[in-house]
Amino acid sequence: MKVQASPPRRMRDFALEVFLSEWEFRAPHNIAASDMESMTLSELLALAEPQDRQAFESLWLGYTETWGAPALRAEIAACYERMAVENILCLAGAGEGLYAVARVLLDAGDHAVVLTPNYQSAESVPLSVCEVAGVPLRFDSSGGWHVEIDDISAAMRANTKLLSVNFPHNPTGLLLPRDTLDALVALCRQRGVWILSDEVYRGVEANPEDRMPQMADIYERGISLNVMSKVYGMPGLRIGWLACQDRALLQKVERYRHYLSICNAAPSEALALIALKARQRILERNRAILLGNIARLEALFAAFPGLIEWRRPMGGCVAFPRYGGAGGVEDFCRRLLEESGVLLLPASIYRSDLTETPKQHFRIGFGRAGAFRDGLAAMQAHFETHYG
Repeated sequence: MKVQASPPRRMRDFALEVFLSEWEFRAPHNIAASDMESMTLSELLALAEPQDRQAFESLWLGYTETWGAPALRAEIAACYERMAVENILCLAGAGEGLYAVARVLLDAGDHAVVLTPNYQSAESVPLSVCEVAGVPLRFDSSGGWHVEIDDISAAMRANTKLLSVNFPHNPTGLLLPRDTLDALVALCRQRGVWILSDEVYRGVEANPEDRMPQMADIYERGISLNVMSKVYGMPGLRIGWLACQDRALLQKVERYRHYLSICNAAPSEALALIALKARQRILERNRAILLGNIARLEALFAAFPGLIEWRRPMGGCVAFPRYGGAGGVEDFCRRLLEESGVLLLPASIYRSDLTETPKQHFRIGFGRAGAFRDGLAAMQAHFETHYG
């Protein structure tokens, strides 16, 4: 295992977002998407309780509370075991949380640890403040992706202040078994390390029994990050939040937020409240879409043995299979896009400044309904032409 620590540096361009800004709305078939199937405004309002629909339609379009609407924070708190309204801070999406927590917690003399591969801001923002060590996920053909607690322990220093994790993991879909999670919390508790836990894919696990507890519920220095964008399929709302037992930490983030978004859009908060009250119906619908798409995807890969090394993700709506054909994964993704209009994320998008990352993998997203089926049909036609 290669673990490196790097001095503070300027944040490089966000490779994934640069790539998507060019191709996300141009490619005929985007099956790299990281969110579940979205719904229309009318579809969401049809799920609303009468008083909430009336409140939305008569909404006052002024500034909102920087902490978030009290009713929304109360509904978010109800998604946790131990959180109250005071333990919730609303944000403008999840990215604001990743940025603000790193800026609030870390100083130049501190040290942070992050897992790789990752959503780039999880490492790029801490790297702009202090030294950071990367711990790569391990992979073996029998057990699939996994995390070694000893690797995380070895990466820590006396001045390590923050560990950043993401489960269900983007892009591999990894979940931790409970004994591993407990060992991770015990390690951080012993050292006084904060855990920033990106939980944006929690809720659409392949097997609900594998669902992990939320970090804010089980660790006094745990910070749970979530958002309406991924499993709820509502990125257009731009509503995220932090949950934490330590309200003083949330207060610092709220004050830092005064330099960022300040507050959320009132319509978005009202719509997020409606969606969260209907969360069971929305998540059941989305998990059914996910499982159906996985079955279709696995049937396609099985029809071309040796081309794609596939392992079903444990949670979330993305996976990180390995390309096993000729020419390498970058050429594979480029030709698939140029010749058949199918967008995937090649391994280079997940390059890390901290560790080596897998070179022959690609991210595929299977959370959307018709768009995924159309994209899969185009991918199958491409496979039949080039690999049949």
